[in-house]
Amino acid sequence: MMRYRFFFLTSLAVELFFPMHYMRAECKEESSYRQYNEGTAEHVKLFYQLNHKHQTLDFVLEKKREYLSLQRKRMDIWEAVDLFDQLVDESDSDLDLPQRYHLFQTAEMLRQDGHPRWLILTGFIHDLGKILALYGEPQWAVVGDTFPLGCAFAQQIVFSEYFEQNPDLQVPLYQTRDGIYSPGCGLDHLHMSWGHDEYLYHVVKDFLPIEALYIIRYHSFYSAHREGAYEHFMNEQDKKMLPWLQLFSRYDLYSKCPEKLDLDALLPYYQELVDEFFPSALSW
Repeated sequence: MMRYRFFFLTSLAVELFFPMHYMRAECKEESSYRQYNEGTAEHVKLFYQLNHKHQTLDFVLEKKREYLSLQRKRMDIWEAVDLFDQLVDESDSDLDLPQRYHLFQTAEMLRQDGHPRWLILTGFIHDLGKILALYGEPQWAVVGDTFPLGCAFAQQIVFSEYFEQNPDLQVPLYQTRDGIYSPGCGLDHLHMSWGHDEYLYHVVKDFLPIEALYIIRYHSFYSAHREGAYEHFMNEQDKKMLPWLQLFSRYDLYSKCPEKLDLDALLPYYQELVDEFFPSALSW
């Protein structure tokens, strides 16, 4: 395993060392992103209805057994990017370009603002786990906001009212604040709803620094890093990693702009970057 050492940045230090220059004239206003309300597109509402109905603790445990042995195939990052480009994310109301543009947009804004190479790479690969959809998984088991199972659903979760049909509501223990966990147990002890975050984390966990892995694993956990829910489960490591996750989240979200990048011109830089961190093939 490659080993890295990075200093911890508080939220204030992140702002001081890495000022937020990522907003571009071509992008929407911040308040225009992640609008989940009565005006949300019907296909996005339907996605979350299915997601909140079918994501149960038993389902998550089943998918972990099915996928986390990483025996499905061997391929490199670029093969995964080619597969990724075939997807349309039904939960995303902010991106109208081919999927790979989001990877390049996120990474390029991080690069332009002078962030470390490992963070730029994280921006470039963070959504590649969505290739789960090409294995036959329904989108509600691949994309969208993530949340822990085995404890009460937080009101801060997007469209939390849709949980009314979730079978876990019938298990009293799962509807308590702590559920099957204990306070301060750490996010890595939670069984998160199944999707691309957890899958990709396991694919790349031997090759990236802990900060990058934390971002990949929890970047869709918006109810925690954006809304402040589930703080009672966080341990000291989670609290140290949270500023990095919050920093990355803003680049991930606000980089979704209609501007098209010259991907051919950018390719050599990202080929070198991928080669710096990853072997020629990974287990997926």
